[in-house]
Amino acid sequence: MTLPLEKMTREEKLQAMEVLWIDLTRNEKEYNSPDWHKDILELREKRIQSGQEKYQDWESAKKDLRDRLL
Repeated sequence: MTLPLEKMTREEKLQAMEVLWIDLTRNEKEYNSPDWHKDILELREKRIQSGQEKYQDWESAKKDLRDRLL
């Protein structure tokens, strides 16, 4: 399948990404995380606990991105 990316608006592209994400996560138990993923998550958790980094929940992040892009 090929999408006409050059003809799609930014909103259409974001909607396509959202549809793909929903489909990919529908059966997330079928996918195994790579071995390195645990190490990255542990490092990020340590950085959060030490105050070196802050993160926001996914819904807030998506809203912020949409507000900036649309």
